[in-house]
Order: sequence, then structure tokens, then C-alpha cells
Amino acid sequence: MPVDVDVPAAVVGLARTLRGAGVDATSDRLAAAVEALTLLDPASRNDVYWAGRLALCGSPDDIERYDRVFAAVFDGTALSAPIGAEDSVRSVVPPFGLAGDGAAGRPGDARPAAASRLEVLQRRDLADLDEPDRREALALLTPLSVAGETRRSRRTGPAAHGPVDRNRTLRRTLKAGGEPVTPASLRRRRRPRRVVLLVDVSGSMAPYADAFVRFAHVTRRARGPRTEVFTLGTRLTRVSRELSCRDPLSATAAVAAAVPDWSGGTRLGEEMKAFLDGWGRRGMARGAIVVVLSDGWERGDAALLGEQMRLLRRLAHRVVWANPRAGRPGFAPLAAGMAAALPYVDDLVAGNTVAALTKLARTVVGDHA
Repeated sequence: MPVDVDVPAAVVGLARTLRGAGVDATSDRLAAAVEALTLLDPASRNDVYWAGRLALCGSPDDIERYDRVFAAVFDGTALSAPIGAEDSVRSVVPPFGLAGDGAAGRPGDARPAAASRLEVLQRRDLADLDEPDRREALALLTPLSVAGETRRSRRTGPAAHGPVDRNRTLRRTLKAGGEPVTPASLRRRRRPRRVVLLVDVSGSMAPYADAFVRFAHVTRRARGPRTEVFTLGTRLTRVSRELSCRDPLSATAAVAAAVPDWSGGTRLGEEMKAFLDGWGRRGMARGAIVVVLSDGWERGDAALLGEQMRLLRRLAHRVVWANPRAGRPGFAPLAAGMAAALPYVDDLVAGNTVAALTKLARTVVGDHA
């Protein structure tokens, strides 16, 4: 596949065309196809074909339709057999030109249309997307890498340079029969910092809550037990276990079932206090990167939220706040909760688009570019 074609764009376009051909290429299958291609070689025609076929087809009847669509999209010829491993994709035409009005358009126009549509989809406010576009936008979050920062551990390990490791040096000397040897060195090992996500699922966050839960799922899957996730509303709910499920749609459904106050009220100060009293001060927040995903609307005591944020900042390595309102023109942190919390926030980022959540992932990793 040419390097100027975005792999997720091509797969999203292929899935849209398959749905028009009668294949039930659902958003979870689309996410699986995108994830598969991040692990394979997107320049290999064989990898592209089989990643799409295995992920997007749900029955034997889908395979014939898939072969026809794949051939029409990628080279305009019918497929009579599986594609050989020696073949490579020389000309990819992501089928965004086929979506909407059903017109295929000229092959030379399809690639710019694909790039343009993907860019628009990544930058459109999630609250403004219709359901099909929203599913596709959320599927683009699957390949995100949220590795997180590392910190120095108390444990040591072998190193090329550094302080002398007396035990290893002594063993080398004994093995050499007492002859002088090059001293062995050691250094402190590094381990991932814990990431704690506090996701606001109150009524004011309804257009963004599912996207934030999807972001939390990506983070949890990438980092395992080094990531903890809680929801904020009228009560605090720990949902780390629910987000351990591999399938993003199943994980989101499990979280919705576990949270009794989804789309309810907002008492951020009380819930932040519950987190610090129950988990944060006991070690979960110490040295961690704490990410709050909320618009900052507080129906309770804003002063209480400010005090709890001050305590949180003393415990955490870094506090990041993702506010979907921050991505809108003319935004100012005037909401009482946001204004009270802001002095204790290291990074305030938007959270209203896929592009903003991608930037949030880089911020968590420690890349502020």
C-alpha cells in the first residue's frame, strides 16, 4: 500500500462499501480490522486482503461479496482465488467516493477524498456526528498507543555503565580464577507509571461519555493493571475490571451496566474526595498520571473540588484534564468546577474530537508536541 494512504482510512472506506453491498461490517469488526493491520504489513496485498476478510466477514455468504468489493476497490478486477503473498498493493483507492450518493467517482479522485474525509472525521466534534460516522470515528481510537511515562524503580539491573555491581564483579573474578576483570555495572530499573482515568458520565457529558470510555478501554488494554479507571457522577464507580474485556463494544456495555448514575447529576468534589479517601491516598494516586475527563460542571460545592484537586496534585506525578468544551472557539474555564480545579492541573486539553483524544494520548505518554 502506498505510504501516503492512511491504513485506517482505507479500512474504514472498505467497510462502508461492504455495508452498501450487504455485508454486516459492524464497528467492532472494523476496529478489529484496523488493529490487525497495525500488527501486519499494510504494504502487503496478502495482509490487507486477509485482515479485511477475517475481520469484516461474518458468514460464508459474505466472502463472495467481500472478494468483489475488494477487487473493485483495489484493482478493479474480479478475484478468482485468494491473493498470493508475493502480490503487493500498487494502487489503493479507498472507497470514500462510493459512500453517500453511491457514485464511485474517478480513481484519481478517490485517494484525496479518502484523506480529506478521514481528516474531517477526526476533527469533527463528536457531539455533531450521526450514528454511522460516530461508530467509524470511535473505531479510529483502537490503534492509539497510550504507553505512559516510566519512573525509576528501587530495583537495579545490569547496565553498560554506572556504579559498580559488587556481587556480579565478585562472581566474574571468581570465575576468572582471581584474575582482574572488567567491573560489572548496574543501574536503577525503570517501570511504567500508573495511569488513573476519572471519567465524567453525568448528563452534561452524554455526547462524549462513550468516547471517553472507549479511550479508557484503549488505555487499559495497552497497559493492563497499570491503568485504573473510575466513573464520576453522583457517585464514584471503579470500572477497571469491566474495561479488561477485549471487545470495545462489550467493554462499553459492561461499564454502562456497572454504572448506576450514567447521564445523571454531577458532584465532582464529593466524588474526587471519595477517590482520594478510598484509593488515592492509599497509594493509587502516588506518583501516578491522573487524567480527569470532564467538562467541569459542578452542581455541588466548587470549593470542595478545588481543595480535593489541591490534595490530588500533591500526590500525583502529573494531573491532566480533558475538557470537551476546551475544543470550541471562545472557550474560557468559567464553569465553577473547572475554574476551581484549573490551578492544580498540569495540562488542560480538549476532548471533543478523535484528533483531540489522540493528542490526549500523546500528553499521557509525555509528548507535549
